[in-house]
Amino acid sequence: MGILERYGEEEKGKGTRMSTKPPTLRGLIGRGLRKRCPRCGDGKVFEGWFTMRDACPRCGYNFSREEGYWTGAMIVNIAVAEAWFFVLFVTIIVATLPDIAWQPLLITAVVTNTLLPIVFYPYSKTLWMAIDLHFHKPDSR
Repeated sequence: MGILERYGEEEKGKGTRMSTKPPTLRGLIGRGLRKRCPRCGDGKVFEGWFTMRDACPRCGYNFSREEGYWTGAMIVNIAVAEAWFFVLFVTIIVATLPDIAWQPLLITAVVTNTLLPIVFYPYSKTLWMAIDLHFHKPDSR
């Protein structure tokens, strides 16, 4: 299998782009943020917000993984939620100094740490697959 097929790129004139290089980490993260297949960048990974396809409809890249694989996606999800909460936390503290407004801070904490992981759920999975593809090229599987 040639490099064009491995990364889902098609022959000139048939595909959406022509490249002989594998995608960069930046390109893979972009695919993850668009909820696209990390290998070809075109196939939709999710059928619904929580329903993931078994494989890419365009290139056939298998999304089914071994038990424990998605732990990395959970870490990405929690890290993003906590980083965003930290930014909001510091902003609220600085904005309300010297008399810190604890009630808005508590409401922000509950809303952020409850809703953001749900909203970011599909992105955490596609980002994790993109990161995994970067470090585990198709030839190494």
